[in-house]
Amino acid sequence: MRDVWLIFQRELIHCLRQPVWVVMGLAQPVLYMFFFGPLVGKFVARTHEFPPGDPWTIFAPALMVQMVIIGSTFVGMSLLAEYKAGIFDRFRVTPASPVSLLFGKVLTAAVTVLIQSTLILAVCCVSFGLRPSIPGVILCYLIVGLLAVSLASCSYSFALRVKNEEALSGSLNALLLPTFLLSGTLLPITAELAPRWLWIASRLNPVAYVMDASRASFRGDVASDAVISGLVALALITTASISWGVATFSRVDG
Repeated sequence: MRDVWLIFQRELIHCLRQPVWVVMGLAQPVLYMFFFGPLVGKFVARTHEFPPGDPWTIFAPALMVQMVIIGSTFVGMSLLAEYKAGIFDRFRVTPASPVSLLFGKVLTAAVTVLIQSTLILAVCCVSFGLRPSIPGVILCYLIVGLLAVSLASCSYSFALRVKNEEALSGSLNALLLPTFLLSGTLLPITAELAPRWLWIASRLNPVAYVMDASRASFRGDVASDAVISGLVALALITTASISWGVATFSRVDG
C-alpha cells in the first residue's frame, strides 16, 4: 500500500503540473452539455419511450460516463511514452512491485475522472437546474470511479502488450467507437426506440449496463434492477481488467 500511495502521489502531482490536460478532458463533455443537452429535453418531452426522469438526470450521468470512456481509454499512450523513455525500467529496479505501479496509475485515472465529474455536475446544477438524488450521486461516483479503473487498467495492459504508438492508437480508436455508441451514452438505447438488432448489440456491451445503472442511480432508484445489473457487469469488468493488468505488469519484458 505504501508503494501504491507513493506512485499515486507521483502521478497526481504530474497531472496537477499539467492542468491543461484536465481542462481539455472537460472540453468535449461541456460542448455536448450546451450544444446537445437541450435537444435531449425535446426528445424526452415528445416520447414516452425514454427512461424515466427529467432530461438532465438522463444526460448528466451520460456525460460522466462519456468522460470515463474517452479519457481512461487512452491513458496507455502516456505509459508507452514512459516505457520508450526508460522510465518504466527504472521503476522495475526499485523495491516497488510492478503491480503497485499499475494500481497507483489506475487510481490516479479514477481520481482525475471524479474531479472532472464533480465539475460537470456543478455546471449542470447551476446552469440547468439539475437536482439529483444525493445517495444516487454517491453511487454514480462509485460506478464512474470503478469504470475508470477498469478501462485504464485495460489501456495500460494493452499498451505494454503492443509497445507501439501507432498500433495502440489505431486499436483503441477501433474499440472506442462501437463501445461508446453501443453504450447508449448519447441517447438511451431502449427496446422501444431502437431496432431489434441494435438493442441486442447494445446488450452485448457490458458498458451499456453500467450506463443504465448510472442513470437509475441519478434519479434515486438505487435498488432497481438496472442498478443491480450494472453493478454485476461492472464487477465482472473490474475483476477481468485488474486481473489482466496484474498479469501483464508482472510479466512485462524489458
